[in-house]
Amino acid sequence: MSLSATPSWPPRENFPLWPGAAPGARNPEPLPRSEITGRTGEYHDLWLRGVTRPDVGVIRPRRPDGRAVLIMPGGGYSFTSIRKEGLDVALVLAARGITGFVLNYRLPGEGWVDRANTPLMDAQRAIRLIRHGAERYGIDPRRIGVLGFSAGGHLAASLLTQYEAPVYRRIDAADAQSARPDFGGLMYAVSNMDQGRSHGGSRANLLGPTPDPAMERRYACDRNITRETPPMYIVHAQDDPTVPFTNAMDLFAGARAARIPVEAHFLLRGGHGFGARLPTTESGSLWPDQYDRWIGEVMGRR
Repeated sequence: MSLSATPSWPPRENFPLWPGAAPGARNPEPLPRSEITGRTGEYHDLWLRGVTRPDVGVIRPRRPDGRAVLIMPGGGYSFTSIRKEGLDVALVLAARGITGFVLNYRLPGEGWVDRANTPLMDAQRAIRLIRHGAERYGIDPRRIGVLGFSAGGHLAASLLTQYEAPVYRRIDAADAQSARPDFGGLMYAVSNMDQGRSHGGSRANLLGPTPDPAMERRYACDRNITRETPPMYIVHAQDDPTVPFTNAMDLFAGARAARIPVEAHFLLRGGHGFGARLPTTESGSLWPDQYDRWIGEVMGRR
């Protein structure tokens, strides 16, 4: 796969998450919508909304080393930045031997019955399918991680802390697989659903206008980290104008308190939504190499 001036979805290799209608579908379903951003001659991102048939795009490296990462783009739970925080990132990881799986997940505010749990259903199902198909993809089922950005970072953190939550009924043999990631990367991630501490748009879109206190607690990822939570890698810019930098500090503090392996890079600058596109003159542009090496440290080079 190569980047083009006009991004598209899905890539050539892809697979659906659900055999038929996704759990909690209503009639009528949301209408699929896509938006290409950016002015003529500039970089174009691709935003997806109205996802009714969630799927996963597969980006294989030329020299795979057995590692795999499920990539979760952000967008405040109101769209997914499927190119900048999905496909682009998968290509960057592929250059380092990592097989990338880009998750096109359902958006909670688009009419699904179990609103708050809908993205987590897709995330759990995706990692189970990847692990179930490990031989087909040439990956090690013991080295499958996640990498999420912004609201996608919240979804990744939700999977890291709620991988055993019974949010959907088993439908086939793939669901016998564990949904526990082996490691997790959280890029300028939303860490909680607290009013005033979280990203307001993500909170409103995930929980709705009258949040259920039980769902607020379930998705306060920074307070649900335990000794069983997988290792965590955190990147956040201190000048982020969208997701408060305290979200990263809370995740780091939670991981330290639980005594799980954690590495954090608190960038001096970088803003929000940079994906893998920071200028090479900025230290934050090094995160893909650092993430690559960190995986080797916590997982070993088997």
